[in-house]
Amino acid sequence: MTATSAKLLIDGFERVREAVAETLAGLSQEELDWRGADGHTNPIGWLVWHLTRVQDLQVADLAELPEVWQAQEWQARFALPYPPDASGYGASSAQVGAFSAPAELLAGYHEAVHRQSVDYLAALKQGEFDRIVDEGWDPPVTLAVRLVSTLADDLQHVGQAALVRGAVRRRRG
Repeated sequence: MTATSAKLLIDGFERVREAVAETLAGLSQEELDWRGADGHTNPIGWLVWHLTRVQDLQVADLAELPEVWQAQEWQARFALPYPPDASGYGASSAQVGAFSAPAELLAGYHEAVHRQSVDYLAALKQGEFDRIVDEGWDPPVTLAVRLVSTLADDLQHVGQAALVRGAVRRRRG
């Protein structure tokens, strides 16, 4: 992979950033926390937090940097009833239901993670994309594959959040 690959990944993460901003725009706390008619839908706020935590965890690990979550004290600002290293992966419905955070906090955390991600991607050199980062798979996972899978996960979750936003807005009439 080449420098063009880094530019494409940066473009992809920029699209996530834009979609997060559009999804959060103008929502009340009630709308951010809404869990659907059945009360078990993952809410917009939680989805944005989760996709941002996953990106933070993955990129920090790949870049050998501290997670933005702890290094920039976002964990303390959110003050969630979760363990400090929680990312939402494997969370129960009750754990998801305990989440609440304002749009400004979610947007700020996402922006900080985005900045660290883009800075890392922009500094990658040709040939680094082929580095093996996880030998627990067959074939082993390269840096490029892990970055693409992180981007794909982010896109899926921001799409889910946008879908819930549409349901929330239709409910309002």
